[in-house]
Amino acid sequence: MRPGAYLSCMQEILTALTDPTRRAALALLWRGGEHCVCELMARLGTSQSRMSRHMKVLREAGLVLDRRDAQWVRYRRNPELAPELAAVIDAVLAAERKSERKVA
Repeated sequence: MRPGAYLSCMQEILTALTDPTRRAALALLWRGGEHCVCELMARLGTSQSRMSRHMKVLREAGLVLDRRDAQWVRYRRNPELAPELAAVIDAVLAAERKSERKVA
């Protein structure tokens, strides 16, 4: 991968991780399984349109994959994500959990 392309990819991933709702959705997907937008919006307390926009950002960053299941779109962790990028996500989600424990 060209250095410029790698930086662009990394910038897109880091931008995707800046929003708390996207991090929360990613944390749910990172645990495994598939979730539709309706499940994610119920768990995270957000509207359908907002959740769909957040999932689009995560999908475009390459962090999640989607598949159509009748009228639903189901999302899951991207299993082909490079290990070093998965390690970044793991670290961000671990820091988020640690921060939440300190507040509680």
